[in-house]
This record gives sequence, structure tokens and C-alpha cells, in this order.
Amino acid sequence: MYITDDEGLHELIAEIRSAKTVGIDTEFMREKTYFAKLCLIQLATEEITAIVDPLTVTDISPLCGLLADPDVTKVVHAGGQDLEIFFRMCDGRSAAPVFDTQVAATLAGFPQQVGYGALVYDLLGIKLDKGDSYTDWSKRPLSDAQVAYALNDVRYLPAMYERLKSQLEKEGRTEWLSADFQRMEDPATYEIVPHEQWRRVKRISSLNRRQLAVAREVAAWRENEAIRRDIPKRWVIGDGSIVEVARRMPADVEELAAIRGVPDKVGKQASKGLLSAVAAGVDVPEEDLPVLSKRKRLNGDVEGAVDLMVALVRLRARQHGVAMPLLASRDDLERLAGGDRDSSPLLSGWRATMVGNELVELLDGSVTLSLAEGHLQVVKIMRDSC
Repeated sequence: MYITDDEGLHELIAEIRSAKTVGIDTEFMREKTYFAKLCLIQLATEEITAIVDPLTVTDISPLCGLLADPDVTKVVHAGGQDLEIFFRMCDGRSAAPVFDTQVAATLAGFPQQVGYGALVYDLLGIKLDKGDSYTDWSKRPLSDAQVAYALNDVRYLPAMYERLKSQLEKEGRTEWLSADFQRMEDPATYEIVPHEQWRRVKRISSLNRRQLAVAREVAAWRENEAIRRDIPKRWVIGDGSIVEVARRMPADVEELAAIRGVPDKVGKQASKGLLSAVAAGVDVPEEDLPVLSKRKRLNGDVEGAVDLMVALVRLRARQHGVAMPLLASRDDLERLAGGDRDSSPLLSGWRATMVGNELVELLDGSVTLSLAEGHLQVVKIMRDSC
């Protein structure tokens, strides 16, 4: 089914609303724009598989109603960008409830970030053709092969949802996914905060606090400028140039032009806004200067503790059939070993039950690791009561 007009979309959504689950996928282009250019929307239930052409459909509100319907579970695979597109398309309304098969698969024993095609094959025994994965979805008309590819990208989501949901329910792991899916359903996840973008600038940690204030203002200016012009933000000014501008704090066009790489991207018109951002950073009061939290350098003992923790996490991940990076990253382990027990994700929810509490016991000396006939074992340490 290929929907190209408003009437067709209204009829399709009316039929789909009776289903309990609907698979959703998109095809989009983003190479030359800030916001993704939506080219196709694919929908699937157990009985219906359809493509909606957003280049010809003018009233998308029925789809927005479906996405917000609390009685219909929206099934995606690695759906973060798809959900972000829908969030903007539907004027800040997020899709809910959501079930991401890639996230769920990691708790069902599959590798972290398992691909859609691999998961379809492992769960359903169907091998997909990925021949049109690099097509230009904005061109019309679409070929029969492109339509078939796009439909296959959503066709098997409802069946995979049932398989994964059943397996996770048997293992008592359904609730483990709630925090991840709540984050995907939260509108705040997709909101852009320009004055927080400085934290993502590469090499930002090399700056002092005054320079960080300048970098914060310049990064916010870049974000707003990229949004206004709908171009990739790297086309406005690169991360390296932001860091250099923050170091030098240029006060006029001549000083700005002397910074390598800046004149090539920032024209005369934009230079005024960039210099205003620099001036705003220079004028930030001392008490309001930003602080970038830096990782404490780990000493040799902590590094050794992390190595032991990795061995324990690997053991529990294998026993429970969970991808090790999902259970605990090395970054999580280093922070816990360094004393961060208040905000560690390892000490809340299912991670705490599976390994986090045991890691604390290992750090506190209540348990130790040993080898018995070539197998790693966790041994409780019995302490004298006196």
C-alpha cells in the first residue's frame, strides 16, 4: 500500500488504530541540512504494510494522533532519529508508548546495537536484501525495488516485538526496559538547548573557565545559526575553530579573520553575530563562569580494581545473556571505582541487582574473585565477628 494523499492517510490511520502495535520506520536525508528531510514513512501491523509519502501528503495530523495514542505501542528499531523527526513533525508531541527492538534485543542476549537485518534473521529466519540502503529517498518515482526495501524495513517489526516481549517476560526483564523507553518517550530528549551544546565541542577541556564562557556563547550562536539556515552546524564553524576563537577572544573583524579556518566559513554578515557571542562570553561575571567537570586521574590501585570489576561484569553478563557494554561500560566502572556511588547507573534498577551491588562488595573487600578448575568464581569473605 502506497499512500500519496490526505484522504488515503486518514483511511490508513483509521484502520491501523484498531491494532495494539504498529511498526514504524522512516527514510530521510540529512547530509546537507540541520534538520532531517523526511522522505518516507513506513507503517506495519500484522495485517497491513504501507508507505506514506510525506512529499505529497499535506495533512500529517492523523499520523501524529496515532503516535500519541496510549493504546497503540509504536515499535521501532534503533528509532532515536525517527522519533526525533516525528517530535518536530508533530509540533513537540512525542510518540508513546514506544518499544525499540534494538534496545530490547540487548537484554535478550543479542549483541549491543544489533542491526535490523541480523535481528530479523535470528528471530524469524528471514534474510533481507540490503541493496537499496544507500538510495536517494527524495527522488521520485521510487522503483519497485526501493518500495520493497522500504516495506521490508518495517514489515517484521510487529513479529519481532512479540518474540522479544515474550522472551523478556519469561525472564522477568520487561521492567528493565522501562527507563530506556521512558527516555525515548520524553519530549525533553528531543529538545535542542543551544547553551548546552558547548559540552559536545571537541577539545573543550583544554580551555580555562573564562574561555569556556566564550566557547559556550559561540557554540550557542553556531547552533542557532545552523537552525536558522537549516545547514549542518559544522558548515557554520567547526569545533576546532570554536576552541581557537575562545582562546583568542577576538574583539573585531580583523582579529577574527586572523584565526585559521574562520574566514573561510564565517562571512561578513555572520561575523557580527559571532563577535557578539564572544563579547557575551567575555562579559560573564566571574561567579557565573561555567565549570567543566573533569575526570579524576585514577591511581594504579583503582586501575587494578577496574580490571577486577571488568572480570566480574563479564562473568555476570555471560551468565545472564546480556551484552557486556549494556550492563556496564568501562566509564561506569571507573567512576564507581573512583568513589562515585551517588549517581552511578550501576547502583540502580536491574543493573544493581545483576552486578552493581556485587561490585560494591568487591570494592569493599566483602567478596573476592578466584579460579576453580579454570572457571572464575565469586567468593564471599568471612570476617571474624570479634
